[in-house]
Order: sequence, then C-alpha cells, then structure tokens
Amino acid sequence: MAQPVRLPGAIRSRPALRAATRLAAATIFGAGYGTGCIAAPAVAPVVHTVTIDAPAESPASDKDTGDPRRFMHGIGVADAGDGKRWVFFSSSGLPPRGAMRSGSWSHDVYVGEWQPGKPELTHVRPFISRPEAQEPVSIAQNGRGDIFVTFEDGWDTPQEVSQRYGVYRRNLKPIKPYPHDVESGGHSGHVATVGERFVVFYSADWVDGGGVDNLGSGNGVYVKTYDAAGRVLNHVPVASHRREWWPIVAGSPRRALLVWQKYIEGSTDATLEYAMFDPFTAKLDKHGPLNDAIQYYVYSSAYVPAVDRFIVVTTTADNRGVAMLIGPDGRRIATLDCLPPSVRESGIGVDGAHAYVPTRDGRLLTLTLTATGMSVTGVQRSPIPWGATGIAAFPARGGTMHFVSLTPTGAREADFDTAREAPLPKGDAQCQSH
Repeated sequence: MAQPVRLPGAIRSRPALRAATRLAAATIFGAGYGTGCIAAPAVAPVVHTVTIDAPAESPASDKDTGDPRRFMHGIGVADAGDGKRWVFFSSSGLPPRGAMRSGSWSHDVYVGEWQPGKPELTHVRPFISRPEAQEPVSIAQNGRGDIFVTFEDGWDTPQEVSQRYGVYRRNLKPIKPYPHDVESGGHSGHVATVGERFVVFYSADWVDGGGVDNLGSGNGVYVKTYDAAGRVLNHVPVASHRREWWPIVAGSPRRALLVWQKYIEGSTDATLEYAMFDPFTAKLDKHGPLNDAIQYYVYSSAYVPAVDRFIVVTTTADNRGVAMLIGPDGRRIATLDCLPPSVRESGIGVDGAHAYVPTRDGRLLTLTLTATGMSVTGVQRSPIPWGATGIAAFPARGGTMHFVSLTPTGAREADFDTAREAPLPKGDAQCQSH
C-alpha cells in the first residue's frame, strides 16, 4: 500500500501498524540532502503548473503531519490512443479528504485524460469505487493496448487486505473487470508488461517488530504472470516467508526486473535485492544485493527501450542517490553514486535514451544512457512540489516531459522543457559512471 508499509492504508484493524507507517514517513521524509554533486540551474524551466481540484488549505496539523498517503497514493499511465494518455491514481476523494474520523482510509481509483497541448488532466472521474481503500494503484499496458489495473484492496476480503486486479481495453471497456484476486492477503503489488503478458510482483503477510522505528516488515515476495485476458499463467515464489517486501517490477520485451528490500536484523537500513524473471518459461534468476544499505522504500526502476537496459535509482543509508544500469541478463553494467537523494514512490521518466529523476531537493535530474554507461547531462528546478506518494511522467511534445505529482492538496502538474536544462557547472563535482 505504500512505501513505508503499503499495508497500513487498507489494514484498518491494525492501529499500531498505521501509527508505524506515520513514523516511517516522518523518518524518511526528514532525511535531508547532504553533500550534493549537482548545482541548481541558472535558467528556470518553461512550465505550466496546475492543481487538480485542490482544496482550501487545511490547518498545518492536518496537512503537514501524519501519513501523507491518506490523501493520495499510487499513480500510473496508459496510452489512450491519438496521442492521449490515461492517468490513473488513488485518492481519498476529489479534492483529497484524508482519513475518515475512524482513521480508516477511503481511497478510490480515479482516471483522467491528458491531451497534447493541454496543461492538465481533464474529465477526471472515479474508475473503481468501493468501501475501504483501493490503493496504491499500479498500471501496465501491453502492445495491443490492454491495460492491467492492480491495487491493494480493503473491501470485502476474508483477510485484512487482498491484492486485486482488473483488465481493460485501451478505451477502458472491460476484458476481465475488477474485482479479481491476485492473492487474498496479498499487498504492495506492482505490475509491468513483458511482451503481451502482465507480470505482477507482490508481497504477503506481515511480521511485527524490527525495521524503521520497530515497525515490522512484510514476509515474502511472489510473482504471478497473466495473459492479456487476465488468466494466470504461472506463479513463482521469489522469497517465501522471509522478511523481504516492497516489490517493484519493470518489464522489457522478454524479461522482468524484480527489485525489493530485505530486512536487516537490528538495523534501520535495508538491503536492496534484485532478480530477473522470464514470464514465458517461469525461470527466476536471483542476483543478490544491488546495495547493502538503503533507506527503506526509497527506490524505483524502469526499462529504457532505446538502449535495451534497465535503470534502478535508490537512496543509500548515508543519503547518497545512486543510479544503476542493468542489462537484460541481469548484469550490472554501470553505477553513478554521487547523486542527490531521490523521491520516495517517484517513477522514473523515460524518453529515448534519457531518464528523468525527481530529487528530494526539488529538482529534476536528467541522465543520458548508453548500452555501456550513463552520465548526468542536465538539471532544472521543479516549479511544483514533488509528492512522496506517487509521481508519474511521460513525453509530451516539442521536447517536453509532462509530470504529475500527488500531494496532500491534489495532483500537481508541469511540463518540463528538456531543451532548457542547465548543464552542471564546471566547478561542481561530477559523477563518473563506473
């Protein structure tokens, strides 16, 4: 359900777990950016900035404390045809209301339409609405345009939550509509496309104690493959009944990159683990740790078709941003390890051989990738706040990237003109790929 324990949003009967999540949010958000290797740009980007249905400001005690995921949480993008995009997100209303008096969350899944030349989403409306919370939504789309929608669901489940899904056509007409279980008791699910297949990577169960502020951990990660009609093709345990959780997945034409965090006894840091999965043969290749000490829940991944490589971005325990380039066989090819800290629950924008990474100090970092390395080639200040409960990005037109950031006051949007990025000053520390 969320990065510092996706579970707590939908798990209403565990007040201790909800409180734990709030503490985790405070711990992770409180970490600042120490020694930086990128200077602020001299030229501001040309952008449009809008707020979707932003409510009047609530008192600071309401908006600035507690778990920010109670307002909006989870976002994904799909192609709608004719240059348009569907943007799905989970929100506690429009505008977001936050938690109910009981402390429960009430998120529904919304969808809005983005059109070329428009600065903001239009026709935003509920897509899936039930009691309890349906969040955080994750979206994948295959080459035929079929859309897989999945999220953790607190409604009508024999256990406290279920990871559920539905499959829809590009025009949002149902193929296999919600609700269907990925797994009863499952949570923290994330989906990607590999060829025409959908790969869902999810966690199950919970172990109290340990981790950040003694909050506990998930208890295993698993992967399921579905065909375009939403039928299960295979089910593979990745780490069964172990304190490993918060799974994310990125897909290439043949394989999926699986990334998740592993509990370290007696530590408030986590190990970042990864594996390659072939959904056509159900073969799993576990490659061990990507990093031995990261901040819990602060990592993301993407596939970059232009160079046939995966990229993983994380933030280490000592507050360094790290980007890693990974080949389709799982081999680590290059690393940049002096970046500013990344934003929790932020997606990585991809356009051609460029990857765009929101940073915690309020900037947008541009990485240029090749098959053998990567470099920092630009940076610009963001005119909108980077929310820590979901950020999505996609190419717009005319050399711009459109970003949608979820915040407690609503979704914030901006177009970043990539041609107006500022280069790194000569006197600034330069990250060298190694």
